[in-house]
Amino acid sequence: MSRLRYSRSAAVDYLSRQCPSLAEFIDHFGPLKLKLNRNPDLFSAIASSIVYQQLSGKAAATIHGRFCTLFENRVPNAVGAEHISIPQLRSVGLSQNKALAILDLARKTLDGSLAPMRRIDRMSDEEVIENLVQVRGIGPWTAQMLLIFTLGRPDVMPATDLGIQKGVQTIYRMRKLPSPDQVLRRTRHLAPYRSVASWYFWRVVDG
Repeated sequence: MSRLRYSRSAAVDYLSRQCPSLAEFIDHFGPLKLKLNRNPDLFSAIASSIVYQQLSGKAAATIHGRFCTLFENRVPNAVGAEHISIPQLRSVGLSQNKALAILDLARKTLDGSLAPMRRIDRMSDEEVIENLVQVRGIGPWTAQMLLIFTLGRPDVMPATDLGIQKGVQTIYRMRKLPSPDQVLRRTRHLAPYRSVASWYFWRVVDG
């Protein structure tokens, strides 16, 4: 678990050969520095993604830090979450919906509805998404973040992500922000390393 399923250099070389437009940005930005979440705990990894939903990185990091203070030793876990109330979760900056999602995640982790991380690690990308979206507030995007940043899967394209859409628009000089379907069509040629391409699309937006 928590290991890249591909060679960084092979992936970057492939993308550079496959796509001159992206190659130009890769040459400008430099090597792939995608960092994996080394915490093998499923609750912690998914809870972090829930906190980060629809927020800028800086704001989400601040709220996540406050969220961690609700747990012993600042380590989020499902057992600890069972004893945290919605008002406590709201007090650290989580919305009502995110607080409810965190508690539902804890319940489904503890009652066995969610596969344990060891089994998830052996599932296909599609199976991982199907398993996780049963939790309130978790859609494909959250599952895709786990696939990219915890499971190290090589070929994930989170087409609904606004940062990805902006990155694709910039790299391919599109007049309008592409829809998720347009993102998938425009980046199809980047398979089987669309996770790496996604990382670079985010960097385009970050500057």
